[in-house]
This record gives sequence, structure tokens and C-alpha cells, in this order.
Amino acid sequence: MCDNQLAAQVVREVKKAVVGKDDVVVKTLLAVLARGHVLLEDIPGVGKTTMAIAFSKALGLSYNRVQFTPDVMPSDLTGFSLYDKSTGQMEYQSGALLCNLFLADELNRASSRTQSALLEAMEEGRVTVDGVSRPVPDPFLVIATQNPAGASGTQLLPDSQLDRFALRLTMGYPSPADELELLQRKLRGGSMDPVAQAVDRDELARLRELVDRVFVDDAVLDYILRLVRATRSHPQSAQGASPRAAISVAGLARACAFLRGRDYVVPEDVEYVWVDAIAHRLVPAAGSPPGAQRSMDIAAQALSSVRPPRLR
Repeated sequence: MCDNQLAAQVVREVKKAVVGKDDVVVKTLLAVLARGHVLLEDIPGVGKTTMAIAFSKALGLSYNRVQFTPDVMPSDLTGFSLYDKSTGQMEYQSGALLCNLFLADELNRASSRTQSALLEAMEEGRVTVDGVSRPVPDPFLVIATQNPAGASGTQLLPDSQLDRFALRLTMGYPSPADELELLQRKLRGGSMDPVAQAVDRDELARLRELVDRVFVDDAVLDYILRLVRATRSHPQSAQGASPRAAISVAGLARACAFLRGRDYVVPEDVEYVWVDAIAHRLVPAAGSPPGAQRSMDIAAQALSSVRPPRLR
């Protein structure tokens, strides 16, 4: 099996548990291959947690899940030091972040202080407790879910944290046919058991290295930068995409090219990931219609206003 087919096998395994959301599954895998984190924003009960667990099984990764509530403390994530009477020393007790795949369920129900505890792990790949930094396992991936802003008990994630997520995805309601299949599976006692491990950690590391080698022409890089600048100059945008966003789009486009069997990026790869990689990083200007849809519209309008390059 060639390498991109091995990656495609991960998608096939996850789809055993996630019905009718092929695009979301593929894009989540792109984030995994590009070393990014994923934010799933949607109403409860549409399969966000199921998909995260399915990915942990298909990728063969250690997995922790925290259901965020206002009383979850930063130390629950990073760990804490506990006095050991037998040795007279403070012993570190690891927190939930010390795993390969961390599911932050309903992240926007937690306090701002607890939300910020994720930032160091997501950006630096480490946690710091009592002045001592400890690396998180490699690979490390955060899949966070949040209820739509304004839902009961939620608060907005800060811009600095949203910018750490490579993608914001929405699963949405299933189609009638997919919902019927889902009900039939559950009534038959369906579970996560059919999801088999498709790759091990060494194979995942190799796939990521191959993605890193995918060629990106300067014309494509210029295309990404012109798109980013278009979000900054959009009349309804108070805050455009950051340089981190441009880097993230380039990485996701590489992963997209790899999954499609190419060792070079074309503009279509950029366009496939653009809105989901950018919209959550934008801040609409005062007076603009509220909600995620306005940011998605700005990202889509930027995409339509910038001409893609013609590669030779």
C-alpha cells in the first residue's frame, strides 16, 4: 500500500463510526498530517465526540477526554505536584494533556483561565508546572468541541486561542438517509468496535515527514499571501488573518496535495482548505452581522476576489 493510500485507510476506518460526514473526516485528517489542531463547532449530539474517539483508534494514539465545565481547573489539564511523605519530595502527577490525542469537549464552557492552560501545549508542545516544563507526547493533537456562541453556559474563546486551531469545522445535521442509518446502527448495538487501527505512530510520523516534503511553488505562496491580505483589507473585517494563518494554510494545502497523490501543491489545494482554515481567525467590523457565518462570508469573498496563479 502506497503512503497516500495508507492515509486514505485512516479515513475509511473513521467513516465506520461517522456517518455521512466525509468532508469533515478528510479535513480533520489533513490537520493531523499538517500537525494542526481542530475545533469542531456545532450543537450537541451530532457526532463530534464520536469522530474524535474514532480518530484515536484509527491512528493508534493514546487518548484523554475532558468534559469542560466551569469548575475544571488548569491543573486538571497540566498536572500538579503532590508531596510524597515517604521521600520528602514533591512528585509530579501528570494531567490530562499528557497524551497523543486530547479531546477538549465543550471547551467554551470552561473558564478563561482553564482555556488558556491549553495554549502552551498547543503552541509549544509542553506544559509547565511549578516552573518545570515537560514535553507532551509526540504526536500531540487537540480536537476541541464547542457549542455555538450564545448557547447556555458558554463564553467566547479568545482570539489568541482560536488562532491556534488549524481548522474550524461544522458537522451539521445528518441527511435523512444518514440519520436513518445512524438509528439502525444504534438499535443494532453499534459501537466503536469496528474501527480498526490503520497506522501506528511510526507510520504517522513518516506520513507527516512526507507531507513536509511536498513542494510549494513561490507562485502558490504568493497566492496564499494575497488571500491573507484580502482578509485584512476587506471593508467588513476589523481583524484579518495572521501570519500564523498563512503558515497553517500552506501546511494544510501540502497535506491535501499528498492525500490526492501529488508531491506538489496546486491552487485547488489551497482553495479546498481556505474557508475552514481562515474564517475563525477573522473578526468582523462593528455593525456587521454577528456569528460565524459573517466570518465565513468574508473568507469566501476574499477567495473569490483573488485570482489564482497559473502554474507551468
